[in-house]
Order: sequence, then structure tokens, then C-alpha cells
Amino acid sequence: MSDVTIGDDRLARCSWGASTPEYRAYHDLEWGRPVGDDTRVLEKLCLEGFQAGLSWLTILRKRDGFRRAFASFDPDRVAKFGDRDIDRLLADPGIVRHRGKITAAVANARATVALGEQGISLAGLMWRHKPSHTRAPKRLLDIAASTPESTALSKELRRRGFAFVGPTTVYAAMQSLGVVNDHLEDCHWRSVVEEELGNFRVPSERKP
Repeated sequence: MSDVTIGDDRLARCSWGASTPEYRAYHDLEWGRPVGDDTRVLEKLCLEGFQAGLSWLTILRKRDGFRRAFASFDPDRVAKFGDRDIDRLLADPGIVRHRGKITAAVANARATVALGEQGISLAGLMWRHKPSHTRAPKRLLDIAASTPESTALSKELRRRGFAFVGPTTVYAAMQSLGVVNDHLEDCHWRSVVEEELGNFRVPSERKP
């Protein structure tokens, strides 16, 4: 399969984004679009953690279940989850029932709240690790699994109490949230993302 696929709409897209309807919607409408909202950043970090060892398609198909189970990833609400909530989540077929990943999501919410209490934005912290320069990948093989920036951000997040945020997981979140544009050079959506990035106000690490 070519690394870029021409769809029935005659638009070129990264081949993985044409493989299923769920991937196509995610690729076209979400992946790489810049995000500056702490709640959405928390959601993506948690979902990427849940994805570890699994297909991202599995996570996409359970996304509504995750949002119901985790109060739409509202950090203040999830931070208050206790043992009963953990038991409830372990019995919920709408999510990935993995105790370590569930407790990590709660820890991440608590860490996000702690950042906020220090006047720090989770989104701003992530965007501070945006690479100063990137080159458009020509092939899927050109896309790294992790980078020095994702490694540095991973260390920073773990230092602040986040869990299941290794360099590869963090880089996947950076790609999805627009901190890195890894649409292939010939993908139609690369330029769409670049235009949005040009109009995007990068969030400050320090909350006003």
C-alpha cells in the first residue's frame, strides 16, 4: 500500500487514515489540529495511555464509553475518583479494563489539578515542548516513534505526578494535538493543519 492514498473525494490522505471509517474521520477532522484546552489535552494523554499495547482503533471505538466513564475527562471530577469508582470502571465493558491504566488516568487528573493550583496550564506545558523546526515526512517510515522533545516532556510530566506517559505515548499525543504536524508531505490535510496552526494562539504555560 502506498503511504498516501487518493480517496473517493479525490483528496490525498495518509494511508492509515483511509483504512477504516473511524480512522478516516479521525485523520481528517482531528489528528494534528491544534488544541489548547487542558481538558482535551488530559483526555488525549489518558487515551494514549490506554492505547499502549492495543490498536488505536480499539480506543476510537470505545471513546464514547471512555467519556461517559471518566466524566468527559473533567480533571476536577476525575481527580475525586476513589476506590468505588475504580471498581466501577474495572467492571465497565465500554472501556479498556486495565487497573494500572485506570489508576493512571485518575493520577493524571489529580496532577492536572495540582498544576492548575500552581497556575500552570497542562496545554501550555505541552506546547512549550513544540519542536523549533520539523521537516514534512515523505513516508510513514520517516515518522519517529519518539523525539528528544517528547522524551523531555515525558520526564517533566512524570516528575509532576503523571503516569503512563512514556516518550512514545507523549509523542502520539503531541501528534494528535497539533504540537507536531506529522501528516505526510503529499497529504491534503498537512496544509490544512499548517493553516490552522498559523491562526492558532499557543497557550501560555502560566495561566492568567
